[in-house]
Amino acid sequence: MQVVSTKADLKKALAAASAGKYGASSAHGEKLDKRALVMTMGALHSGHLALVKEAQKLATQVVLSIYVNPLQFGPEEDYEKYPRQLEADLQLLSEQEVDVVFAPTDEEIYPREPQVRIDPGPAAKLFEGKTRPGHFAGVLQVVQKVLQLTQPDYAFFGEKDAQQLALVKAMVEDLNIPVEIKAVPIARAGDGVALSSRNSYLSPAARTEATQLYRALQAGAGLAQQGEKAPAIAQAATAVLQNSSLIKIDYVEVVEDSTFLPAAADFQGAARIILAAWVEDTRLIDNLAIEIK
Repeated sequence: MQVVSTKADLKKALAAASAGKYGASSAHGEKLDKRALVMTMGALHSGHLALVKEAQKLATQVVLSIYVNPLQFGPEEDYEKYPRQLEADLQLLSEQEVDVVFAPTDEEIYPREPQVRIDPGPAAKLFEGKTRPGHFAGVLQVVQKVLQLTQPDYAFFGEKDAQQLALVKAMVEDLNIPVEIKAVPIARAGDGVALSSRNSYLSPAARTEATQLYRALQAGAGLAQQGEKAPAIAQAATAVLQNSSLIKIDYVEVVEDSTFLPAAADFQGAARIILAAWVEDTRLIDNLAIEIK
């Protein structure tokens, strides 16, 4: 595993990794010779490792980036206290088959204030974008940069950040970026809580209460299975969260899976329940795919 922090060293490491694995085959014998990218902000957990494992299935070369991107944090958000534990992350990755880790500094990614910016479009103003103005512009800015620097065949993103995933897919399609975006299902703890670096902020009481988020999603999904439509599904999920004194709801919504726009009252088809809430002082997001009949 090569660990690099500059663009120049990244280019050398990618070339060396490609040369070393040229002609490699999968367990089934077919030639892969593909590069996969997993983008992270560090504080790695088993959810990130699930992305790595999926990447290994399709590619002979796996690149993982670790970078806490300042452009996606608002002035009142947790950029300064976001967990940074590079040594622990590298120790965890040493047990995985990762070829290159790119862990740049701010100066390396943004040597000057960016003059050309990515406009994520109107969908970025909803949900996470409404609560966090400018967030997705910052996300797409760094995603586009790292995609260009690493030139992967595949890039793997978790479904936990469902709106981010939808916007990355749209950017790749609209800008003709030659990469295939792969979605990986949410990794959850045994009690259903979606794995997140921000879970480390939770007190024991808040961590217990965080289980209500998944229960809320399950309540909504149960109504979907009974044939209920989007308004009733969203209300069922909301009702679960309203029962907790430690939870403050940001939003609960049912969106069309293909557009990530709010589902109409009579919508039928693939959908997703999405929610965001503060559990004590920590803001968590979660979602669940459903089918509305």
